[in-house]
Amino acid sequence: MGAKLRVYKRRIRSVTATKKITKAMEMIAASRIVKAQRQVAASTPYASELTRAVTAVATGSNTKHALTTEVENPTRAAILLITSDRGLAGGYSSNAIKAAEQLTERLKAEGKEVDAYIVGRKGVSYYAFRERKVVDSWTGFTDSPTYADAKAVAAPLIEAVQRDTAEGGVDELHIVFTEFVSMMTQTPVDNRLLPLSLDASADEQETSKTELLPLFDFEPSAEDVLDALLPRYVESRIYNALLQAAASKHAATRRAMKSATDNAEELIKSLSRLANAARQAEITQEISEIVGGASALADATAGSDK
Repeated sequence: MGAKLRVYKRRIRSVTATKKITKAMEMIAASRIVKAQRQVAASTPYASELTRAVTAVATGSNTKHALTTEVENPTRAAILLITSDRGLAGGYSSNAIKAAEQLTERLKAEGKEVDAYIVGRKGVSYYAFRERKVVDSWTGFTDSPTYADAKAVAAPLIEAVQRDTAEGGVDELHIVFTEFVSMMTQTPVDNRLLPLSLDASADEQETSKTELLPLFDFEPSAEDVLDALLPRYVESRIYNALLQAAASKHAATRRAMKSATDNAEELIKSLSRLANAARQAEITQEISEIVGGASALADATAGSDK
């Protein structure tokens, strides 16, 4: 009985130590969410206004450009998948990977070849384990991305868009990331970055149907303006997606660690009840042995007196 009690106490100490770790990770993730939310709020207006500027240039000119003009028969598309470098975040990375898999199947069903670009060790490991080709990948900054990271990710994608498909270029650019909706809700989404859908961008900007678009003069030309806006548009959108993904990852980690902490508390309570029952059984057994020994001694003393 004493051995069983020692086992329970050892497990209680182990679970208590784990609970301290998960609680600390929960608090760290909660503190990081606030910073990530502020960064998302700060970057979203810039990305939205830049999209609005591109829309204005596209609607104000007849220039055909990779940023706004769809290819008649697209044959190749690129997908940028944003996952996490670390685990302990529930189904965060797996949900984003699942959304990318569905997008890949849809594009292949349309007769397009798909080039994969991955951000985050979880996505890289997933593709490496299945021996799937990855054109380029980036790791090490998913918890706290910077604009420099977004530029590094955007550079090969912009180059691929500007090349002909015969030379390894792409006709479309898609991005899959986890959108931060609230502390409790994070949704994997897939958006087409290029070519820009003018109707969708107008909806995003909530442009009124009766709103008159201003007239613009482009110097030196509308095509040069779009060339200048292309890298900034892609970079800003990727940066905003990285920030959204980071906030979603921290929220998922906080939720997962809170669940682990609650489970640890329940397990400690259950083990404590078992330890108390074992202790009580041990005490009862000792009392029974003492009473039995005293009775035997009394019987032996009475027999010797006779």
